[in-house]
Amino acid sequence: MGKSNKTLEEILEYIFYQNPTNQDEIADDLKISRRYVTKLLKPLVDKDIVRKVYVVNLEKYDEVYGDSEFSYKKISTDFLMQNILKTMAEHIQNQVKLSFDAILEKDKKKANEALEMDFSTNNMFEKIRSSVETVVNLDPHSKLSKILLFNEVAYNYERIGDYCGHLNKFVINDDAIVDDKILEILKKMYEYAKRSVSYASEAFIDGNVDLKDDLMDTEEKMHRMQDRAMREIALQMGESTFDDVDHANYYIYLTRVIKAFERIGDISVEIMDIAIEFHKNIPRSTVPRSFRE
Repeated sequence: MGKSNKTLEEILEYIFYQNPTNQDEIADDLKISRRYVTKLLKPLVDKDIVRKVYVVNLEKYDEVYGDSEFSYKKISTDFLMQNILKTMAEHIQNQVKLSFDAILEKDKKKANEALEMDFSTNNMFEKIRSSVETVVNLDPHSKLSKILLFNEVAYNYERIGDYCGHLNKFVINDDAIVDDKILEILKKMYEYAKRSVSYASEAFIDGNVDLKDDLMDTEEKMHRMQDRAMREIALQMGESTFDDVDHANYYIYLTRVIKAFERIGDISVEIMDIAIEFHKNIPRSTVPRSFRE
């Protein structure tokens, strides 16, 4: 990619996300000359792709460049949103990994670092939400239903980040060592959760919705592991006297960890359903999944 194309890409992304009021603001923040900004934007202004005060007319952009190979990667509605979602998906997968590493290593520092990652997760969701609002404000009638799906996926990623918090709080609030039998189950549930998020992300971001069968198979395995974990906890609780309050709390926190993995799998299925609606135009069922045959 040439320098001018790379710079133009940065300018368009800046306009889209920052809503600048003039070219001086763009030039100052991107550390380039105003004359260079004017030179790169002029062809787009002439075609009514970029308007003053500076906003990107995404519908017009798609009309001109949407079906052609532009000289740099396309800055379309889908690209701009998917670029953030791709970063968010990678961030969430790292957050899930760090949260489980904290359990494996009983590492409170890692647990706190994973909790801090949730602030970034929330910021990414707000960025998607504000971007969706920008697109809707630019053209309230254009691709509205599809645009809103980006917001739904980001919200689901945020929910996964919230469930990671249960793993981290388990480490921070309880010093007990996890029983070996349950730990082996948790390892499998983590692998299934990680795989589920990966399948769902690839489906929405890359359009690989054929992964749904793999996801549903993983989801079934997750539920089997959840049942196995809960039976093991019930057995252990039956052998406990619960004279020690902290020991009783251990099982409460542990149950939340197990539920968190199960919910991460369920949310991944929701993202997959959104991906199918987005890429295949197949509406999602309004019947709750638990009531479907």
